[in-house]
Amino acid sequence: MSFDYYPINTYSTALAVIAAVLLDALLGEPKRWHPLVGFGWLATSAERIFNQQVLPRSARCIGLMAWLLLVLPLATISYFVTLDVLVGGKVAWVANVMLLYFAIGAQSLTQHAKAVFKPLSEKNLPQARHAISMIVSRDTSQLNETEIATATVESVLENGNDAIFGAIFWFVLFGGTGAVVFRLANTLDAMWGYRTPRFLYFGWAAARLDDLLNLIPARLTALSYALCGHTRSALKCWFTQASTWYSPNAGSVMSAGAGALQVTLGGNAVYHGAAKQRPTLGMSTLANPQHILKAVNLVRRCIVLWCIVILLGSIFINFTGSHYLA
Repeated sequence: MSFDYYPINTYSTALAVIAAVLLDALLGEPKRWHPLVGFGWLATSAERIFNQQVLPRSARCIGLMAWLLLVLPLATISYFVTLDVLVGGKVAWVANVMLLYFAIGAQSLTQHAKAVFKPLSEKNLPQARHAISMIVSRDTSQLNETEIATATVESVLENGNDAIFGAIFWFVLFGGTGAVVFRLANTLDAMWGYRTPRFLYFGWAAARLDDLLNLIPARLTALSYALCGHTRSALKCWFTQASTWYSPNAGSVMSAGAGALQVTLGGNAVYHGAAKQRPTLGMSTLANPQHILKAVNLVRRCIVLWCIVILLGSIFINFTGSHYLA
């Protein structure tokens, strides 16, 4: 079987992943006209139009319709933009690289984490609280040093999956279209997937679809954290604590990450004016500013691991495929 009619073959997939990761490392996110920012504006407008006070079942259907209305057209466009038989091999490959580049945000995640680390390490809590408020949805106005460090580490670990590894996983399977659908779904979950009166029913479809798309990537991310950190602690925390978290996917990622860093995560947090007592994850050491840098470095090591595994996998598939065809 020839790979000529696929958007990207196995070798070019691996090279595209590496190229997108390098572009992100060198350029970071676009300062202006980022596609996800424009999509966020569309999602906000769509929510204002469609999220009306209706019966729960109707609200769920309307939320699903709004999700499809936003995601399907962009997924279709990305599919045709990257279709090899329409735009040619090199153009399709570049298009796939750019779509994955726009879908991942490793450099941005690092910058946001370090923006918290610097004032926190200098004991400047007001500035650290402001910096952490840019990347979490909880109330940050009264957080102490440990709570700020905890929230930042949690954000780095969870976004390692949401903003990096999940997109790469779906890219390997379905090219740029897979990465686009995953990131759009993740964005809609971040905007609509709250258990508040406003979003409880309207955001149900966004939350469930994000859970579905993250089912495998989250566990691969958890395994990656275990392999690139304190493996025994990560596996122990993952297997014993993930089920206690209110989100099964986030529970796997954060419990494994907490064990890999040998730090305590979870605990009390305030969301939308209501205190929420979350399960404790990880080990007995409380988070401090240094754990923020350790979390960033853990994610970086995992990115290298994923690139190596994808490259070796492509070599293996092409080698065995060529022998099979022969």
